[in-house]
Amino acid sequence: MRKKEKAPLIAKILNDLYPTTPIPLTHKDPYTLLIAVLLSAQCTDKRVNTITPLLFAEADTPQEMIKMEVDDIRAIIRPCGLSPRKSKAIHGLSQILLDKYDGEVPQSFEGLEELPGVGHKTASVVMAQAFGVPAFPVDTHIHRLAQRWKLSSGKNVVQTEKDLKKLFPEETWNKLHLQIIFFGREYCPARGHVKEDCPICSVYG
Repeated sequence: MRKKEKAPLIAKILNDLYPTTPIPLTHKDPYTLLIAVLLSAQCTDKRVNTITPLLFAEADTPQEMIKMEVDDIRAIIRPCGLSPRKSKAIHGLSQILLDKYDGEVPQSFEGLEELPGVGHKTASVVMAQAFGVPAFPVDTHIHRLAQRWKLSSGKNVVQTEKDLKKLFPEETWNKLHLQIIFFGREYCPARGHVKEDCPICSVYG
């Protein structure tokens, strides 16, 4: 079966299983979402959601965050991993938001990707989930599933993102990337995957 024929069939399975897609990272506005997504690099959403309330109790705006010492931020976020780099990025981007954007999170890929610690995937999540702009954030999990389902032969997340954007309608991207993440956790893990028990791999794998 060709990729273009397979894609809508996979989308239907995902829609049936996950008709609603709550945002997995706890946040209250674009700034707190940006910080949560930055912290989620090489860390589980579950762990991030246990750490962000502690951080946001101290500072949940750029104005408050720059008043904190980088070492104090680092101490709070240490369980998320990569804390030396992430704490510097959080403090640095908060200062840039104040200096350049009046404390607001920029609503453009270019503006977001210029911030310390913010790559294309993080920018895509913020654009999609905070501002509703069509984006298809591809992390290692989505990359793995796209390969497993033979929707992409991309060697990296950049190529996989391009391939998936060609296969699925733009208006479905924001919901679809979350559906794929949810599906991967529940039915299609990297380890211990049983093809016969997977609603997609058992048919289209």
